[in-house]
Amino acid sequence: MKRVIVTVASLLLAAAPAAPALAQADAFAIGTVVTDAKGGPVGTVTAVKGDVVTVHTDRLDANLAKASFTPNNGKLLVGLTQAELNAAVEKDQAAAAASLAVGAEIKGTGGAVLGTIDAIDAEFVTIKVASGNKVRIPRSGVVGSADGAVVGLTAEQLEAQVSATSEPAATTEGQ
Repeated sequence: MKRVIVTVASLLLAAAPAAPALAQADAFAIGTVVTDAKGGPVGTVTAVKGDVVTVHTDRLDANLAKASFTPNNGKLLVGLTQAELNAAVEKDQAAAAASLAVGAEIKGTGGAVLGTIDAIDAEFVTIKVASGNKVRIPRSGVVGSADGAVVGLTAEQLEAQVSATSEPAATTEGQ
């Protein structure tokens, strides 16, 4: 199941009352029930990694910042209903899928634009870098997000791959 970091933190923070940081630290356990401000079910905590809490709703997984929640009587309150959270996740998933298209900009680990997607298939993504060279990388190395396509490399690392790749692999005309 895909996990998408929901970009609605400001909505969540505005709708959820503040709580002491110490109380929050103890409240984030796997299996904790998450409700909206009116007590309606939103989901259940399925994972906690650093400041990111994964909540499984009735249909989807959503990764939310710990600051999005308020502990209350053994449950976590969040500022969205289950339907609103599902809609926000679906919107982010659609944006992520749309970011993986020929011609789309691709960003590196630092957020800088490294080039554009020249070709994409089930196995590889071909990136045309600023120098005009092309490099093929495994499809698993590129992730779509609501903020655009991202590759886990810096500009220098990507250019090094262009240099290290033989001409037939770096040039992907006809794909």
